[in-house]
Order: sequence, then C-alpha cells, then structure tokens
Amino acid sequence: MHRLVFTSIVVALAATPVAAPLPEVAGTVRVSGKLQADAVVWIDAAGAPPPATPARAVLDQRNLMFSPHVLAVRVGTTVDLPNNDLVFHNVFSFHDGKKFDLGLYPVGTSKRLAFDRPGLSRLFCNIHPAMAAYIMAVDSPYFAVSDKQGRFAIRGVPAGTHTYRAWRPGGEIVSGTVVVGSAASLEVTWP
Repeated sequence: MHRLVFTSIVVALAATPVAAPLPEVAGTVRVSGKLQADAVVWIDAAGAPPPATPARAVLDQRNLMFSPHVLAVRVGTTVDLPNNDLVFHNVFSFHDGKKFDLGLYPVGTSKRLAFDRPGLSRLFCNIHPAMAAYIMAVDSPYFAVSDKQGRFAIRGVPAGTHTYRAWRPGGEIVSGTVVVGSAASLEVTWP
C-alpha cells in the first residue's frame, strides 16, 4: 500500500509541467570604456499591466548619506524615506521628476512618497548639503541598476525586439534596441 501511494506521488510530480525560465537581458554599463555603477537601464513597456499590489521601495538615510545612491522604481511605487541617522533631515526635490519637500523629521521616523509619473528626481537634504541621491521612476516593470562592477540583469522581459533606455548620474538618457530571446546581452555605453 505504501508503495502505491509513493508511486502515485512521483508520477504526479513528473507529469507537472515546469515553466520555462523567463528571458533575461543582462549586460554591462561603461563610460569612456570604464565600468559604471549606479546606471539605470530599462526596457520600454508603457502598455504593461500594473502590478497586482502596489510596489514599495526604501531610500534610507544613515551616516549623513542616502542609501542607495541611485534608486529605480516603477511608476506607481511608494518610496519609504526612513531617517535612521543620528540627526534631523529634510528631504526635498525641486528639479525635474517629482517635486516635493518633506520638511524636517527626526531620528526614527519615516516619510512616504508615491512616484506617480515617469522621470528623474534629484534628492537633497536641506540641512546637509553633501547628501544627494537620485530616484528614476520608469513606466516599465523591466528595469535594473548597475552594480559596482557595472553589471545589470533585467528578468522576465518578453521575447522580441525592444527599445531600451539608460541613464546615469551626470549623463543624458541614451537609447537603442535589444533583441530578447531566451537570453540577451546588452552593452550600454556613454562616450
């Protein structure tokens, strides 16, 4: 009797279809031939369905710095901005993207902000001028930020030919096309 039950379970598991891995766009970002961290790369997908649940992200404040320095979010994402530092902060952005001023807030508190349209927001602290960060809101579920070695990977991109865009601190947005199959390689460069 035990063998029959075990055999049935094995047959049922073997017959269960396994989903094919989703395509991935992976590559590197270079500026003047050198690998570049903190670049945002995204695939255009303005018609993509919205997420089932609203996305959340965190831009921390600690040691008189924002972390991460560059944050990419999908339009509609709410970003938490906790003050985990030892001093008050006043986070604001008056240029481009989302314009806001969160006012002074003390240690151990957090503010929330919804990014409801695409664009770049340059963030600063009104009382600590050396603090700066960037939030790039993109109208796509397919995006990534390059790591310290200039590498990035964007998972789940549908097969086909797509327009990609990329931005980095101090640079303009560049664009091009990428063909996605089971996997795609992309080298993003600025002169």
